[in-house]
Formats: sequence, C-alpha cells, structure tokens
Amino acid sequence: MNQSERLAAFVALGQRLASLSPDELTALAARARNQNAWFDTPNVTAAFAGLAHLLAEAPLRRWAGRYPPEPTTVHKIGVVMAGNIPMVGFHDMLCVLISGHVLLAKLSADDTVLMLWLMEELTRIEPRFADFMQVLPRLNAADAFIATGSDNTARYFEYYFGKKPNIIRRNRTSVAVLTGQETNEELAKLGPDIFQYYGLGCRNVSKLFVPKDYSFVSLLDALQPFEGVVHHHKYNNNYDYNKSILLVNNEPHFDNGFFLIRPSQGLVSPISMVFYSEYSSEIDLVDQLTDIAAQMQCVVSAGARFAGSHPFGQAQSPPVDEYADRVDTMKFLAELV
Repeated sequence: MNQSERLAAFVALGQRLASLSPDELTALAARARNQNAWFDTPNVTAAFAGLAHLLAEAPLRRWAGRYPPEPTTVHKIGVVMAGNIPMVGFHDMLCVLISGHVLLAKLSADDTVLMLWLMEELTRIEPRFADFMQVLPRLNAADAFIATGSDNTARYFEYYFGKKPNIIRRNRTSVAVLTGQETNEELAKLGPDIFQYYGLGCRNVSKLFVPKDYSFVSLLDALQPFEGVVHHHKYNNNYDYNKSILLVNNEPHFDNGFFLIRPSQGLVSPISMVFYSEYSSEIDLVDQLTDIAAQMQCVVSAGARFAGSHPFGQAQSPPVDEYADRVDTMKFLAELV
C-alpha cells in the first residue's frame, strides 16, 4: 500500500464522516455518552464535522506531499491517546498511518467507542489497514512513542518512554485577545471557542487578555445564546460549585447565569469559567503572551487582528498541518531510522 492509496482511504473516510445520517450520529453519540457523559450528541457531531474538515482531499494531499511518501524503515509507533474530547487521538492516528508506519494504539478509557468505530470504518474502506493498526493495553513492542496527557502523566511517560524516540505532550490551553472594539457579532463568534466540548479541550479558550478597564457587559450579552451548556448536568454542577466558591470568598467576578469570568494570573480555568488579565499596551500584551507561550495551544482574536492568531470561532477547526504543542508529528515520523 503506497501513500497515494493510504491518502485515498482517508479521503473516503472523510466523505463517510461528512455523510453520516442524523440517526447514525445519534446512535454513535448514545454509545459514546454511555462511556463518557461529556460526549453528548452536539459534541460528537461537532467532532465528526471537524474530522471531515481535516480530511478534505486537496489540503490533505498538499500536507502529505511535504513529507517523504514512504518511510525508510517501517516502525511500530506507540500512541497513548487522550480522551478529553471526542476522537482527539485521531490526528496522531492519521499521521502514523499516512507516513506508512504501524500504529500501536493505547486508547483512553474515556474514548474507545468512537476511536474503535473510526478504525473499523477505515479498515472497511481499505482492508489492508488491518495490518497497520493494533489496539493494545501496553506498548512494549513500540519503536517510538507519541503520548498525550497532563503535566503529571508527562513525567510518567518520560520515565517509561524516554529511552526511545518520542513526542510527549503536556497541558496546553488557548487564549483570546480582546481590544474593546469588537462588535457584538464578533464577540458571539467567540462562543464556540469557549463552550464547544464544554471547555475540556486544549483549543478551548480559558483565558482572556483585555485592555485596562474593559467592560464585560457586551461580551456576557453576546455569549447568552450558549446558555444551553448549563443543561448538561456535569457542566451545571461545575458552574454551581465555582459560583458558590466565589461568593463565599467574596471574590470579584462576572456572572451571566451560566458562565463566570474572574481576574486571575492563572491560565487554565475550571469548567464554566474563564480567567482574565489586563494589558496596558500592545507591548505589555506581547510580553504577557510570550511568558506563557510554552503553555498555549493557540490564540484567537476578532478577525485574527492580532498577529499569529486565529479568528474568533476557528479555534476548534485547525487545519491538518497544525500540530499539537506545535511539534511537527510528520517530521518526527519521517526522521525515524
């Protein structure tokens, strides 16, 4: 199986995902939610749409064309997948298989239903992939590793995987830059960046950078259409708990009935809340962002006005060539000897 054939199979998978019927989506989401309560129908639907976008033929082929079509030596790549949002391990799976290596996958216990379904669909489209994918409880046979987890699990990964080539990912989050000049329509586009997947992903905005004396009234009003998140019992439990802590401690905050904003130098906020910090000038803003660059996945701003940022609403739709932790997975795989 050459790279062109592998690409054709993934393009066909993307077309399959784009054509899933409402009944299929509902059934898959029900199975996934039985395993992980956060994986409800809207989130599973959004995740499938994201993968279909990722597998669009023209950008997929351009991306793959930047790397060697075949590996010098076929290696077994152990991939430890996260389970914070639906099918978050798919991009690593795509990279390993497109590069011509063998995938040894250790799935998250929170996301086996959807990942196994994807693997079955890919094998149905291209049966030869059955020889290139294994789901295993342990990855002792791997020649190299890609592992995604928290800062704590990263230390564990470094201990066990450090003697072989590896990519080990840690906690990341995303931030938004506001200027105070945004329209209500622009602010509303920030909603999916904050609320999609209930804020559980590394591409979810958990921190706002705002100018001094910024008024949050327009932002809170613009985000009101996303109040439906509070109907998810786990999200609502987090909102009630975090709100009660703020009230008991008499801490300053903003609240629109389902979402909290509070000042903090922290970066990763609890579910149902975002932190904010003020900046006094663009130089001050750049300095603050530079200080946290190693912990950021992406930056969003209205219309991508801030250099290097994504437009509001685009944080959850990365192109295929945008890598987690900004480490080029395909380059890593191509350089294995």
